[in-house]
Amino acid sequence: MASGAPLDVQRIRADFPILSRQVNGHTLTYLDNAATSQKPTQVIQSLVDYYERYNSNVHRGVHTLSIEATEAYEDARGKVQRFINAPSPESIIWTRNTSESLNLVAYTWAEANVGAGDEIVTTAMEHHSDIVPWQQLAYRKGATLKIIRETETGRLDMEQAAEFITERTKIVAATHMSNVLGTVNDVKALADAVHRVGGVMLVDGAQSVPHMPVDVQALDCDFMAFSAHKMLGPTGIGVLYGKPEILEVMPPWMFGGDMILEVTFEDASWNDLPYRFEAGTPNIADAIATGAAVDYLAELGMDRVWAHEQQITAYALDKFKDLNGITLLGPREVEDKGAVISFSHDSVHSHDLGTALDQLGIAIRTGHHCAMPLVRSHGIISAARASFYIYNTEAEVDILVDGLNEAEEYFSKAGIL
Repeated sequence: MASGAPLDVQRIRADFPILSRQVNGHTLTYLDNAATSQKPTQVIQSLVDYYERYNSNVHRGVHTLSIEATEAYEDARGKVQRFINAPSPESIIWTRNTSESLNLVAYTWAEANVGAGDEIVTTAMEHHSDIVPWQQLAYRKGATLKIIRETETGRLDMEQAAEFITERTKIVAATHMSNVLGTVNDVKALADAVHRVGGVMLVDGAQSVPHMPVDVQALDCDFMAFSAHKMLGPTGIGVLYGKPEILEVMPPWMFGGDMILEVTFEDASWNDLPYRFEAGTPNIADAIATGAAVDYLAELGMDRVWAHEQQITAYALDKFKDLNGITLLGPREVEDKGAVISFSHDSVHSHDLGTALDQLGIAIRTGHHCAMPLVRSHGIISAARASFYIYNTEAEVDILVDGLNEAEEYFSKAGIL
């Protein structure tokens, strides 16, 4: 595609077989991308190609299939490195998902560096995966956990952040983009603040890396975690980026094949980066397919991906103004906001809204979105969420809005409203 040109969404949609599926007699309108994205044919075929042509273990064989598998596996690591502008392939660690990446930091770097009386700072916008590990670490270590609040406009309170980050702060863990509010946080400012006191910055990039240009060196984060399944890739594969100088001194947290350099009956020593954190046979096929997903997004251009999503989100926010009984969570404009719109209805439970929309072939998310404290802080126990990606259109936003109006009419006739 031409540089700077808008995305050719209809051409993109042709690459996604599932988008032609009929659900309850309607063409699928898929608006649950913050949970998981759909997969293009190119990614699906990369999995088939691996299993049909060169299925073999990596790093351990001298035969042709093993060499081909190893080359493809490590080539995918390099693609991820370049996609987020990491300093080297060795700074990219394959994990199962964002949650495992975050826990890896908690059980390695943080376990070794956080002690009694130290402080851990996170935010009110975090997914459970980026709050529970720090709660548990604070319990184990006798450390203090501080939570930066959300402002009335759905943004992070940076004044409170400045107060909370002190000489005792060892780590700040923050989401780059909220999976509920869509808010894009200034993680660079947080990184600068914690670095001034000698701590480290961990960024949950699960919602940002798939949707916007991300440069880990420009952000100066020490760690970033994200998952392939939210960025056109397969499930069960994730990434932890870490600054090499920090990874070099981190202890491993799992032991077994390939993370070992040498073993005797008395002791063992560890392999070089990144393998010391990748024990056992890795998820070879899905790592290779992640490389195919990165290729797809890189060809589109992340600037244009972000521009498309901003356009769709702005259109949706404008359309939502005309809906009855709907309250939005988070920012009401696209400034510092990704392609996520969470909302509640004054009288209808989000699960009922989701079920009604499903009857029209519309897939949204309902519940607390693994961010229970955040959702409950808005005085509700459950929210509906529509989230957009490269293959979504303004016409699908219209389908969603019409579906919500139809649901409103149905529940009104049923005497619920």
